[in-house]
Order: sequence, then C-alpha cells, then structure tokens
Amino acid sequence: MSKIVERTLDVFEMFASEKRPLSLTDMTRLLGIPISSCHDVIHALEARGYVYETGPRAGYYPTRLLYSVCEVIVAHDSLVQRATPLLEGIRDSLGETVTLAKATGMQVLYLQVLEPEHPIRFSVTVGSEIRSLHATSAGKAFLSTLAPEAFHEFLQSAELSRLTSKTLTAKSKLAADINQSKSRGWFLNREESLAGVVTVSSPFIWNNAVHVITVAGPADRMEDKLERAAAQVIEACRILGDRQR
Repeated sequence: MSKIVERTLDVFEMFASEKRPLSLTDMTRLLGIPISSCHDVIHALEARGYVYETGPRAGYYPTRLLYSVCEVIVAHDSLVQRATPLLEGIRDSLGETVTLAKATGMQVLYLQVLEPEHPIRFSVTVGSEIRSLHATSAGKAFLSTLAPEAFHEFLQSAELSRLTSKTLTAKSKLAADINQSKSRGWFLNREESLAGVVTVSSPFIWNNAVHVITVAGPADRMEDKLERAAAQVIEACRILGDRQR
C-alpha cells in the first residue's frame, strides 16, 4: 500500500479514536509522522471537503462527506444488502452476534457485524481479520473449502498456536474436526480461540469467493442454542448461495 494512502486512512482512524478536533501538532504526535506529511494529507482532505477547520487554531475535524459517501457505497453492496435481513433475523432469533466474512487468499475479513442488545456479547469490527484460522469456527469453515493440496500445504506450514486450553494444536485432530464438521455442514469453536466464547459457522460461495456466516456468544448462552444456531446459519448460507445463481 502506498504511504499516502496509509496515512490518509490513519488520519480517519485517528479521528475515530480521538473523537475531537485535532491540530496538526496533535496529529503529528499521534501518528508519529513529520508535520509536513500531516499538513499535506490534511490540506488535501480539506480541499476535497472531507475535513474542515473548526475555528482559528481550534483544530481540524472530519465533515459528514465521508459518511455520505460510505452510505452510498454500503447501500449498493449487493451481498451485504441481501445478507443483512437474513443476519438480522438470526441475531433477533438467537439474541447473539452474527457476522458475515469473506475469504481473500488466506485471509478472512469481516464484511458485516450485527450485535444484539444484550450488554454481554461477542464483539468484532467490520474490516478486521479473523485471526487463527485453526481456532475459530469461521476459520475452520474456510479451511474446509480449500482444495486437498492447499489444505495439506496449510497444515504443513501453519503454526497451530495454543490460545486456550481447548485449542486444537495437533494437526491430525484439526483435520479430523474439519472433516467431521464438513460432513454435517457446520463448524464449531467451543472456547478454542477465546475462553468463554462459543461460535458456530457455515460457508457459502458468492461470486466464486468463499464467505462465512457465524453466530457467536458467551458459552453459557450458546451451549443451549447450538443446534438452532447451526440450522439457521446453514439455511442462510443456502439462501444466499441460491440467490447468486
């Protein structure tokens, strides 16, 4: 990624984190970049209407232009648009977090995250990457779609780090778990990536790419919902896979 693009994205993420107007000096300190570079980015964004100066020496802050542009983009994302009502139905039925993720190469990124109103819930960020493919139900769902030679290559090169006492770190056990899960149509993470969290996932294909729907929540609530969660996730994947045809 080019340095100017990275710095522009860093600027917006910085404002999201700080939630206040910032001077060039503030931004230079927070981003760890030369003030000349910060000046170039901010004034380019100001010229395009994405940030404005809140007052003389009062700092800069984003306008609503980025929000408006993003609204238009999201509204016309055909997959997210079609999937969201299904995901909302699952979330409301189970009272747990539901996510949609897409595989790109060997990375799996969240495209949509819908959280319940419950104060204790599983939470992730849209755009973040699913780490530790071997220890998450979404990761295992993705691995199940690999060609045999690609899966073998993954097993040979991957470091199956132990994240909890329940993480599968033996390659033979991971392969057996994925094969068994693939035959039943859904994948389970029972506190393998994070203690106290259980997730259920199933994959589908959209535009020749692997996507995964996941339900995630606290173990004490999810244990009684596993079969319901699995059935609803499988059905949503079937519907989305069918709609593409």
